[in-house]
This record gives sequence, C-alpha cells and structure tokens, in this order.
Amino acid sequence: MIFKEEGKKKEKHNNFEHRSKIMFPCQFVASPSSSAVPTLATSFLWGIRKPLPPIFFSCPSSSSSSTSLRFSSSLPQQPLRCAVLGAGFAGLSVAWHLLQHGSRDLPLLVDIYDEVGIGGGASGVAGGLLHPYSPKVKLLWRAEECWNESLNLIRIAERAKQSKVLNTERPEAVQSMNFSIIRRRGILRPAVSLKNINIMDHNAENCLASCRIESMDKHAAENLVPGLSVPLNVAFHMPEALNVHSQYYLEALYLACQNSVAEMLNLGVAPRELNFYKTSVGSLLEFAGEYNAVVICLGARAAFLPEFSGILPLRTCRGVVTHMQLSDNFREEYPQHSPSILSDAWIAVQGPRDLYLGSTWEWRSTDYSRNVPTVEASEALEELLLKGSVIYPAISNWTVRGAVAGLRAMPPLTPHGSLPILGCVDNVTGRNHACKYWVFTGLGSRGLFYHAWLGKLMAQAVLSRSEHSIPSELLLWKQKMKQ
Repeated sequence: MIFKEEGKKKEKHNNFEHRSKIMFPCQFVASPSSSAVPTLATSFLWGIRKPLPPIFFSCPSSSSSSTSLRFSSSLPQQPLRCAVLGAGFAGLSVAWHLLQHGSRDLPLLVDIYDEVGIGGGASGVAGGLLHPYSPKVKLLWRAEECWNESLNLIRIAERAKQSKVLNTERPEAVQSMNFSIIRRRGILRPAVSLKNINIMDHNAENCLASCRIESMDKHAAENLVPGLSVPLNVAFHMPEALNVHSQYYLEALYLACQNSVAEMLNLGVAPRELNFYKTSVGSLLEFAGEYNAVVICLGARAAFLPEFSGILPLRTCRGVVTHMQLSDNFREEYPQHSPSILSDAWIAVQGPRDLYLGSTWEWRSTDYSRNVPTVEASEALEELLLKGSVIYPAISNWTVRGAVAGLRAMPPLTPHGSLPILGCVDNVTGRNHACKYWVFTGLGSRGLFYHAWLGKLMAQAVLSRSEHSIPSELLLWKQKMKQ
C-alpha cells in the first residue's frame, strides 16, 4: 500500500527519490507491520491524487537486509489496473478477491477510493448480527454459500488482526488494538407476531446444520437472557450466529488485503499493488483511460452518480443506531454468555455494559452523513427505546453514549427476495471500450451476509471480463432497466 501526502507538487511525485520515501520496501508490498489500518480518525493522513502510471521495481530478496528500491533489469508487462469505488462490505470484499484470484502471471494494481474512509458509510454502522435467515426464520437465497463465504472472510480478517497484534512490540499499541471483532454468543429472536408463529416453526425445521435454530419457550429464553420479555411464549435461538463489530471487521479486512500483497510476493506470483485514496467520486468519467476495470461499490451513493441518475432500481433508507452503556447506578450487567437479540429493534451486545440498539428506517432519505443532529438523535432514541423495551425492558436503565447513521441502498424485490444488484454497466457509462465498468450495490440491511460470496463472484467477473460467474437472479434488474 502507498500513502499519499496532500498538497505535494506533481513533479515531486514523479521523482524517484521522493517516491521511495513514502513507499514500503517494495512498491507491490504492503507490509503487515506497516502503518495502522486507516480509520476515520486517521483519514486526514490520506492524500487526494490520481494514481501514477505504473512503474515496476524489483524487490530485495528475503535474505537481504536492504530496503532500497531497484529498477528491474527487464520491465514486465503492464499490470491489470482495477479501481474499486467504496470501502465498505462490497468494496473490500471485491478488493480482497481480486488480489486472491488475479492471474499468477499478470501484475495487478488495485486502487480503492472512498471519501469517508474504511467503513465510513453504512457498512461501518451496521448492526453486524450475522445469520442466514429472514425475519420469519426462512433460509435466505443461496444461504449456505453466502453463510460459509462470510464466515471464511471473517476468519481471514481475524487472523490479520491477530497477526498485527503479535507483531507489535509497543505495549500501548497492543492495548489500542486489543478489541474483539466478533462476539460468539448466538442470537435470540423472540416471536412477536401471533400470525407468523406457525410459519416460523415450520421454517426453523429447515435450518442449516452449521447455523442451527432451536425453538424454545419463555422460561428457556429467559434463562439465556435474564430479564427478557417473550410476549408469545416462543423464541428462536441461533447458537452459531455471530455478532460482528462491523467497523473493526472492515479495518481488519483491509489489513488482510495489505498482508495478501506481501504474501503473494513470497509465493512467486506476479507482483500486486494496493492503494487507498481518500477522495470523493463525482463522476465515472474521472476514471476513463486510467483503468482496465472500475467496480462501483458505493452503496446508496452510487445512485447519486450522474451516470446512474434514475437508472439503478434502488430505494434509499437512512438508519440511526444508538450506542448504549449501562448506567453506573446499576449493577445488573448484560450476562457474558447471553446472545444478542433480534426483534422490531435489534440489540447487538458488545460487552456487559456496552451495546448497540438499532435501527430506525427513514425511507427516501438522501442524507448519507454519519453525523446525527440532536433532534434526529432524540427522536431515534425515543423510537428505539419503545421497540427495544418490548423484548428487553431493562434497556431503560441504559444511557446513550452516542448515535451514528448510515444510508442503506435497498434493492428491488424479486421472486427470490430482495437481492443485491450486480453486473456490467458499460452501456450506461460511455464509450470507453478499453475499460469495463461494473456495479455491486443494493446490499440493503444484509450486507454482511451477502458481501463475501458476491464479492468473490464480482471479482471473477471482472477478471474474466464476463458476467458468466454472476447468477441470473442478480441480473434481473437489468431487464427491468431496458423496459
């Protein structure tokens, strides 16, 4: 990965000596021990600059202690240049799989663009309650593939974070990284609608073996979560379901992408390069002539691009999530063993005195800022506490630590449910036939569930320059667009 400094003159970036000062030991290596993963807090460090034309260097051998850059004696072929617009669930999944599945013989450049940083959009504020079921406990479309791929990518992110902690010598740095990406305590869904109980019971019988559903009565549910209210005496427990801290996960996944670049070098494959640019994207024309492929993973922001105005069948929905902490006056903490809760409001537990409560639904909003004004925060809290107290009355003892918001890109309804939007959009984006444009958006409220498998399919499509890897169900939106 390469960090850019804002305000430097263009000719200085073209100077080899200056470039060598801001690179890691090899242009195509992002070292696991390099600078910390970018977050919103460190976003001011990122410069805004178009990528330079590719210059290839050879790297010192692993046995050499030298960190100087040397020109290769023979220049390799030009790299495959890919731009990924967006650094949320979709964008980072695509970036990871591009780095993993690129040709062993062809150099690969992946540039990620996002104006608000890693996880700075709706993905970073998602509740992170991961399971393969609908609100009626029915298996979602292609549930097993999506579930397994998500688990795999989460494990990869966890290993990247653990590796960084182990390779960090400073105690204060280790302490700052000592956060958990995942809480493995399962998820509990109390039934709140008499109309759907029989349907939920039936659906629960067809659960995945790797994510079981246990139907239980009120007493069993209350043993799992003391103080829980079970209005209809039935609850559905998913013991293998996960509670993922979305922001931490995305930062760790980006770190895994960095590590992958270095690991590929050791495997003897063609060099990889990964860059991050903190800059806004005003139009897809900005990338014409720069790349072989551009993948638009901007979520709801994709609908605001001039090329997509009135074309993408997306509905926007702003959701506010409140961060809650238990007041010091109360000793009855949320039990360490207890699962998170799903209902009309969800409770994503982070610790005995720390949880997230969400989410509101403001349809047709165009506000994708994470900032929540005082009035909006107050109204959201009132709504969420009302819903949350139905299933967990003790939530009234918790106080607000903060509120954040995200603008979801809600996809159209299909016979298979609400499915994300994928595909090639060359017909929308102009005449530059040297570059192929792709879109991956519409993850809605299930971004964590869909992102890994669909990101893999999107990367395969980009590398093969064909939609053949994309299931036909995800291309139905294009037929409606033609109508």
